[in-house]
Amino acid sequence: MKKIGIWIDKREAKIISIESGNERIDTIESEVEEFRPLGGSGTRVKGGPQDVIQDSKFLERETRQFADYFKKITFFIKDADAVVIFGPAQTGDKLYKELVAQKLYTFESLAVEKADSLTENQVIAWVRDYYASR
Repeated sequence: MKKIGIWIDKREAKIISIESGNERIDTIESEVEEFRPLGGSGTRVKGGPQDVIQDSKFLERETRQFADYFKKITFFIKDADAVVIFGPAQTGDKLYKELVAQKLYTFESLAVEKADSLTENQVIAWVRDYYASR
Protein backbone atom coordinates (compact mmCIF):
# COMPACT_ATOMS: atom_id res chain seq x y z
CA MET A 1 0.00 0.00 0.00
CA LYS A 2 1.47 3.31 -1.08
CA LYS A 3 0.71 6.24 1.23
CA ILE A 4 1.59 9.80 0.30
CA GLY A 5 1.71 13.04 2.25
CA ILE A 6 1.98 16.36 0.45
CA TRP A 7 3.17 19.41 2.36
CA ILE A 8 2.30 22.31 0.09
CA ASP A 9 2.37 26.06 -0.06
CA LYS A 10 2.56 28.55 -2.90
CA ARG A 11 6.35 28.20 -3.31
CA GLU A 12 6.97 24.47 -3.10
CA ALA A 13 5.54 21.05 -2.41
CA LYS A 14 7.25 18.24 -0.53
CA ILE A 15 5.89 14.83 -1.47
CA ILE A 16 6.56 12.07 1.03
CA SER A 17 5.93 8.53 -0.21
CA ILE A 18 5.74 5.63 2.22
CA GLU A 19 5.66 2.15 0.74
CA SER A 20 6.69 -1.10 2.42
CA GLY A 21 8.34 0.84 5.24
CA ASN A 22 10.53 2.86 2.86
CA GLU A 23 10.25 6.64 2.81
CA ARG A 24 11.05 8.89 -0.11
CA ILE A 25 10.80 12.66 -0.38
CA ASP A 26 10.55 14.70 -3.57
CA THR A 27 10.46 18.49 -3.74
CA ILE A 28 8.64 20.36 -6.46
CA GLU A 29 9.28 24.06 -6.88
CA SER A 30 6.34 26.11 -8.08
CA GLU A 31 6.54 28.82 -10.66
CA VAL A 32 3.61 30.76 -9.20
CA GLU A 33 4.51 34.43 -9.08
CA GLU A 34 3.87 36.68 -6.13
CA PHE A 35 1.08 39.16 -6.81
CA ARG A 36 2.61 42.59 -6.25
CA PRO A 37 1.38 44.96 -8.92
CA LEU A 38 2.85 48.42 -9.17
CA GLY A 39 0.82 51.50 -9.86
CA GLY A 40 -2.65 52.37 -8.76
CA SER A 41 -1.62 55.69 -7.27
CA GLY A 42 -3.42 58.89 -8.03
CA THR A 43 -2.38 62.49 -8.38
CA ARG A 44 -2.54 65.32 -5.87
CA VAL A 45 -5.33 66.88 -7.86
CA LYS A 46 -8.73 65.86 -6.56
CA GLY A 47 -10.51 63.88 -9.26
CA GLY A 48 -7.29 63.60 -11.28
CA PRO A 49 -6.38 60.60 -13.43
CA GLN A 50 -5.78 57.25 -11.76
CA ASP A 51 -3.57 54.37 -12.84
CA VAL A 52 -5.54 51.21 -13.46
CA ILE A 53 -4.24 47.82 -12.40
CA GLN A 54 -5.47 44.90 -14.44
CA ASP A 55 -6.18 42.40 -11.64
CA SER A 56 -7.80 39.97 -14.04
CA LYS A 57 -4.56 39.52 -16.00
CA PHE A 58 -2.64 38.68 -12.83
CA LEU A 59 -5.36 36.30 -11.64
CA GLU A 60 -5.58 34.50 -14.99
CA ARG A 61 -1.81 34.06 -15.09
CA GLU A 62 -1.80 32.80 -11.49
CA THR A 63 -4.57 30.30 -12.31
CA ARG A 64 -2.53 28.91 -15.23
CA GLN A 65 0.58 28.72 -13.06
CA PHE A 66 -1.30 26.82 -10.33
CA ALA A 67 -2.65 24.39 -12.95
CA ASP A 68 0.91 23.66 -14.13
CA TYR A 69 2.10 23.30 -10.52
CA PHE A 70 -0.68 20.83 -9.69
CA LYS A 71 -0.01 18.85 -12.87
CA LYS A 72 3.59 18.29 -11.71
CA ILE A 73 2.32 17.11 -8.32
CA THR A 74 -0.27 14.70 -9.74
CA PHE A 75 2.49 12.93 -11.66
CA PHE A 76 3.99 11.79 -8.32
CA ILE A 77 0.72 10.65 -6.75
CA LYS A 78 -1.02 8.85 -9.61
CA ASP A 79 -0.43 5.35 -8.17
CA ALA A 80 -1.08 6.18 -4.50
CA ASP A 81 -3.58 4.36 -2.32
CA ALA A 82 -3.95 7.12 0.28
CA VAL A 83 -3.11 10.82 0.09
CA VAL A 84 -3.07 13.51 2.76
CA ILE A 85 -2.48 17.14 1.82
CA PHE A 86 -1.27 19.52 4.51
CA GLY A 87 0.35 22.91 4.82
CA PRO A 88 0.03 26.43 6.18
CA ALA A 89 -1.95 28.12 3.42
CA GLN A 90 -4.96 27.65 1.15
CA THR A 91 -2.92 26.01 -1.60
CA GLY A 92 -3.71 22.59 -0.13
CA ASP A 93 -7.43 23.28 -0.45
CA LYS A 94 -6.91 24.32 -4.08
CA LEU A 95 -5.02 21.09 -4.82
CA TYR A 96 -7.74 19.04 -3.12
CA LYS A 97 -10.46 20.70 -5.20
CA GLU A 98 -8.42 20.11 -8.36
CA LEU A 99 -8.00 16.39 -7.58
CA VAL A 100 -11.70 16.01 -6.82
CA ALA A 101 -12.66 17.90 -9.99
CA GLN A 102 -10.38 15.75 -12.19
CA LYS A 103 -11.89 12.47 -10.96
CA LEU A 104 -8.87 10.70 -12.47
CA TYR A 105 -7.58 9.35 -9.20
CA THR A 106 -9.30 6.79 -7.03
CA PHE A 107 -7.58 6.92 -3.68
CA GLU A 108 -8.85 4.90 -0.76
CA SER A 109 -8.59 8.12 1.23
CA LEU A 110 -7.93 11.75 0.37
CA ALA A 111 -7.75 14.31 3.17
CA VAL A 112 -6.69 17.90 3.78
CA GLU A 113 -5.16 19.02 7.08
CA LYS A 114 -3.76 22.33 8.30
CA ALA A 115 -0.16 22.45 9.50
CA ASP A 116 2.44 25.11 10.13
CA SER A 117 5.64 25.55 8.20
CA LEU A 118 7.81 22.55 8.96
CA THR A 119 11.35 21.41 8.33
CA GLU A 120 11.92 18.45 6.04
CA ASN A 121 12.40 16.05 8.99
CA GLN A 122 9.24 17.37 10.65
CA VAL A 123 7.28 16.85 7.42
CA ILE A 124 8.41 13.22 7.22
CA ALA A 125 7.56 12.66 10.89
CA TRP A 126 4.14 14.33 10.43
CA VAL A 127 3.25 11.98 7.56
CA ARG A 128 4.54 8.92 9.43
CA ASP A 129 2.51 9.86 12.54
CA TYR A 130 -0.59 10.64 10.47
CA TYR A 131 -0.68 7.20 8.89
CA ALA A 132 0.32 5.43 12.12
CA SER A 133 -2.78 6.85 13.82
CA ARG A 134 -5.10 5.69 11.00
